[in-house]
Amino acid sequence: VQLQASGGGLVQAGGSLTLSCTSSAPTLSNYAMAWFRQAPGKEREFVAGISRGGTRRNHADSVRGRFTISRDNAKNTVYLQMGSLKPEDTAVYYCAASRRGYSSDYFHQPSYDYWGQGTQVTVSS
Repeated sequence: VQLQASGGGLVQAGGSLTLSCTSSAPTLSNYAMAWFRQAPGKEREFVAGISRGGTRRNHADSVRGRFTISRDNAKNTVYLQMGSLKPEDTAVYYCAASRRGYSSDYFHQPSYDYWGQGTQVTVSS
């Protein structure tokens, strides 16, 4: 399964961006999905996760209320809507897919089997 993340860019603080993650898999709905990010000099961290059908979602405390993960299985796409962006949101954002579905370990990187190449988000102050 190949994942392709897109939609990153340069935005001013307070602005918005929507990231998209598409897949070569014929049925992305078979996979639980998540977004992670890695800022310069920091470890990669969980941002948001969503179950196969989209009924369960979780967001990291640092982005809750500002970011929203969603999916459109008919379009084979997962989204991350980002609002009220802050300079500390600057990072490379990665989408990830899990064959095992959405478990209690949704925030753990080893729970995910496939990773996209990342898309850069830069928030200027």
